[in-house]
Amino acid sequence: MKLYLTKTPRIIPYLFKKYTWRFGNQKKEIYLTFDDGPTPEVTNFVLDELQKFEAKATFFCIGKNAVNHPEIFKRIIAEDHSIGNHTQNHLKGLKNSCKKYIENVLMAEKNMQELDSSVNQNKLFRPPYGKIKKSQADKLISLGYQHIMWDVLSADFDAKINEEQCLQNVLKNTENGSIIVFHDSEKAAQKVYYALPKVLEHFSQLGYTFKKIG
Repeated sequence: MKLYLTKTPRIIPYLFKKYTWRFGNQKKEIYLTFDDGPTPEVTNFVLDELQKFEAKATFFCIGKNAVNHPEIFKRIIAEDHSIGNHTQNHLKGLKNSCKKYIENVLMAEKNMQELDSSVNQNKLFRPPYGKIKKSQADKLISLGYQHIMWDVLSADFDAKINEEQCLQNVLKNTENGSIIVFHDSEKAAQKVYYALPKVLEHFSQLGYTFKKIG
């Protein structure tokens, strides 16, 4: 039994109004997001595919991965995509104190800022696993962070689904203004390699543009 929903129910944004789940639905715009990178092969593949379609996206980077792969991190920025904070080491909010969690987020911010001083401008944040304590979320909001969630989950992380199911999760659930989650991680690699080019081609043919957040 899967413990996630590929389409966020409309009641969730209503209940959690401080978080961003999608954008206005008047324009044919889609917001692709990628969590857990940068990783050498996967992130470079993603960037190459985005470039083919003149698409922009938002990368929620893990601080330690940015430090370990600075050349890829800098490529994301050089190609005019947005950077978001995904903690220093994919920390679980529900299993850690507010103090430890905030320190971890700020460590990631510091490390990424040292690589590029423009990183902190938008203060985009996505909690690992999509889970966070209210105290942690409120503290980050007080520090100027925007919580960016999603309304479409590709489920590329799920070993129990195949590449075509991952693709269909996106194709069937995406609407104007949707925020879509992929992962530029080794775990998700095969599904991303399969699904991302098809998503970009499909929605481009329908007249959509792919926008970054911030």
